Amino acid sequence: MVVVSVAQRTRVPWVPAYAVFEHNLVGLRRTWRAGVFSSFLLPVLTVLGFGLGVGAYIDQGVDGVRYLDWLVPGLIASTALQVTVGDSTWPVFSKFHWIKTYFSQTASPLRVGDILAGQLAFVLFRVLTTIAAFLLVTGLFGALRSPWAVATLPVVALLGLAVAAPTFAYAAVVSSDSWLAMLFRFAVIPMTLFAGVFFPVESLPEALRWLAYVTPLWHAVDLCRAATLGVAPQWSVAGHLLYLAAWAAVGSLLALRTFRRKLIV
Repeated sequence: MVVVSVAQRTRVPWVPAYAVFEHNLVGLRRTWRAGVFSSFLLPVLTVLGFGLGVGAYIDQGVDGVRYLDWLVPGLIASTALQVTVGDSTWPVFSKFHWIKTYFSQTASPLRVGDILAGQLAFVLFRVLTTIAAFLLVTGLFGALRSPWAVATLPVVALLGLAVAAPTFAYAAVVSSDSWLAMLFRFAVIPMTLFAGVFFPVESLPEALRWLAYVTPLWHAVDLCRAATLGVAPQWSVAGHLLYLAAWAAVGSLLALRTFRRKLIV
């Protein structure tokens, strides 16, 4: 099988999940240019448009800081969310329904858990590399006020796992890719707009405010904002991390169950 031979050619220690991860890297090497705009240039343009453009009209800033500085951590978390969902929907769906890569991999010594772990590792790799580049660019704009900004990397990694795992389960069970577009329309876009990325959730009506608190994005935004601004988060750090970890744990169990149901006949 391809995934086995790739790992053998590079002479890495045999870790089955790594073979799946490396298989995805080979594909990324051919297609990375297509994702540059959506995963990197678009957030940078948003920084320029909202942070510097709209921010120029917000004289008092937000919470006592310049609007650009307040906005950037929200964009870090929302960019991680969008990259995660993008890499957890159509790529996973296609490997079940169109190119059927997962079925080929199960014919090799790989187990279902190996396939799932390798695919999750690749999504986290995409998130971390995207956000690392984003941090570099926003740092050049002087929008990172604290050296704790590097702590956003483990935060977005946990957010990526919390979102990718249940999205994998969703992409594995839907029958048409139209359902994937609906996920963006009714989940990703509302979260991006109302989970504290562009304005404080305290300005929302109470019912919508609690809906924002339920989303994993708000917890990541609060942690990222605390890190880049060097302030305390609204919730406790432990509370945020435990909530995101719960999403990741439940989502991983759902993904493993759905993958096994689809791949083991």
